[in-house]
Amino acid sequence: MIEDLKVPTMAEFMAEGKQPEVLFWVGCSGSFDDRAKKITKAFVKLLNRAGVSFAVLGTEEGCTGDPAKRAGNEFLFQMQAMMNIELLNAYEVKKIVTACPHCFNTIKNEYPGLGGSYEVVHHTSFLKSLLDDGRLTIEGGTFKGKKITFHDPCYLGRANNIYEAPRDLIQKLDAELVEMKRSRSNGLCCGAGGAQMFKDAEPGNKEINVERSEEALSTEPQIIAAACPFCNTMLTDGVKVKEREGDVKVMDIAELIANAQDL
Repeated sequence: MIEDLKVPTMAEFMAEGKQPEVLFWVGCSGSFDDRAKKITKAFVKLLNRAGVSFAVLGTEEGCTGDPAKRAGNEFLFQMQAMMNIELLNAYEVKKIVTACPHCFNTIKNEYPGLGGSYEVVHHTSFLKSLLDDGRLTIEGGTFKGKKITFHDPCYLGRANNIYEAPRDLIQKLDAELVEMKRSRSNGLCCGAGGAQMFKDAEPGNKEINVERSEEALSTEPQIIAAACPFCNTMLTDGVKVKEREGDVKVMDIAELIANAQDL
């Protein structure tokens, strides 16, 4: 993290005998991928702006086990999950917010069966609640009238039925939201889910991320909005393949709001 960002750890809270309002689960991508780190920083800036008491696990955070489970290694998944659950329960964590739909889905739906039950919120839903409660405001109109299309992440949309929160946030930017032909429950995967992010492509005529990027570009947007670091990577690569990176940006919802705020 850069120096001007205030990012306390759960260990620091524990040392003071305090409990944060939420634990921000950063995830592997948000911690290590240079592009996804920008999403993490944008979200932290928004949490600080809204006065949210939050903490991260820092070096104590491990992978949720999503890629292992999707790739079929249930034993590795349970090992990774149990380590995280023991830590979360030791810290008496109640509420978790994350910018990764894969982490969100795994902790929300698969950890309870292993003894880890928490209130888990995706960052788009959390940001919408901050706006609804008046803790965060969007001003400036940086994106006013800009054409933005939103790609539904599989693990946010179809797996957890969250479609409105990200769209509500885009519309609060006074932007023009244009829908792709395949969207919401009919949305097309970016190609990274199910641990596909970490394996070589299989034989075929076209990469899925290129197909999806073509659908996004067909709406003639100025910005393709995403709400998942994996989707962000795949769509960014697809836009590059189509040689449109000069005029079309791929941005996370948190980055859009942070930019509108000049944070």
